[in-house]
Amino acid sequence: MIDRFTDGLLTPSETSSYLQIPRSTLSTWLTGQAAGAPLVHRVEPSRPGQPSVPFVAVAEAYVLRSLRDLGLRMSEIREAASAVRGAFDTPYGLVSKRIATDGVDIFVEHGLGDLRRARDGQAPIHEVVAEYLRYLSWDEGDDFPYSLQLRQYPKAVPVVIDPRFGHGLPVVAANRVPVNAVTGLWEAGESIEDIAYEYGMEPDQVDELCRAVVRLAA
Repeated sequence: MIDRFTDGLLTPSETSSYLQIPRSTLSTWLTGQAAGAPLVHRVEPSRPGQPSVPFVAVAEAYVLRSLRDLGLRMSEIREAASAVRGAFDTPYGLVSKRIATDGVDIFVEHGLGDLRRARDGQAPIHEVVAEYLRYLSWDEGDDFPYSLQLRQYPKAVPVVIDPRFGHGLPVVAANRVPVNAVTGLWEAGESIEDIAYEYGMEPDQVDELCRAVVRLAA
């Protein structure tokens, strides 16, 4: 089984692509520090070109990207990350299960306090941060996440990165089938109905997923 903390799951390039983060930004996060630890952790690859970003770091990068989406400057992000890690006494505080509760208040105090409304001008910032964090999933009794839902895919067909399935590839949450397995059949000319039958999905789900992949590749 892949260890979420010590086993490389993705390469930086894959992480950048799946999370829709500019590669230069991710590189800065992989080398930057907060509270004496990397903003985004990495491990030594087994050999050049092999994965060096463990799952916990994929989740960290997702949280940082969410904060950037809210308009925070890097100095504010580092301050918020340091505050959360200090409060939770762990270098992985950005993705601790506690982040979904009292951690949101820490973000509001350290860098988010003057952003009273979200980018759409409606929701309070506390609610918006909580909305971003709901894409992380934690098991009961486990302080760190086991999967991350990718926001760019349709809600009708949730797609996740889960180190227990797909070797880091995005998989359909309901059946753990890699997205590229579904779209590969579609690109090979298989009908939507046949693909749905093959993977226990609804035809509308297959159609939405394939449309999303085409849109993301454009």
